[in-house]
Amino acid sequence: MCLSLSQEIFIHFWYNKVSIHGGVSMASSQEYLDFILKQLQGLGQEISFRKMMGEYLLYYRGRLFGGIYDNRLLLKPVQPALDFFENPIYESPYPGAKPMLHIKEVEDAAFLCNLIEAAYPALPAPKNKK
Repeated sequence: MCLSLSQEIFIHFWYNKVSIHGGVSMASSQEYLDFILKQLQGLGQEISFRKMMGEYLLYYRGRLFGGIYDNRLLLKPVQPALDFFENPIYESPYPGAKPMLHIKEVEDAAFLCNLIEAAYPALPAPKNKK
């Protein structure tokens, strides 16, 4: 397979997680994932995750609600989640991605569980695999 120079550069930057601004992004740590999962224990066994390219996608009752990117908890910006914040903070999980809601209140387990419960009905249902 022959790649163009621009494709090779994109793959190199994506693989090495180098941002457009020249800073190197680090993959999220297992310790941070464990901390977030502990904070979400109030939601029971219905929380799951999938590791992808050094980051973690987070699911509640089978619906993707957000993820851990560079040790930041980011949620899909659905209206019920936005209603929890007076001044929501948006950040992109990686260059070129749609902005997500940056949750800084990770120390408050009850807040996190209530936030995800409220957001759940507005999250898209998983797509059926063919």
